[in-house]
Amino acid sequence: MKDDTPTEPVGAIVMDPAKAKEILDGICRFRILVMGRANAGKTTILQRVCNTTEDPEIFDGNGNKVDAATVQGSLTRGEHNIEDELVFRSNPGFVFHDSCGFEAGSAE
Repeated sequence: MKDDTPTEPVGAIVMDPAKAKEILDGICRFRILVMGRANAGKTTILQRVCNTTEDPEIFDGNGNKVDAATVQGSLTRGEHNIEDELVFRSNPGFVFHDSCGFEAGSAE
């Protein structure tokens, strides 16, 4: 007779579903840092993950909305302020921070 008892992978952390829901209910937003080479398509990947074609709204570290026109040039060059928050209207529960990009052997 086959045992239908679910088995957990070795080393898996098992949490009571009620406790997990309690923890998740206390989290308003998830913060995610995206790192990669300059102009590697990090923002495009975020758009795909969020299932949107819209550009993210950008907020500074104090929560003030940043005019997208003032950062448009830096977006095309891959220069970002890691303190800025990128939020897609379609997924306000996720706050992305985009690294300024890096190159192998870079001094900065």
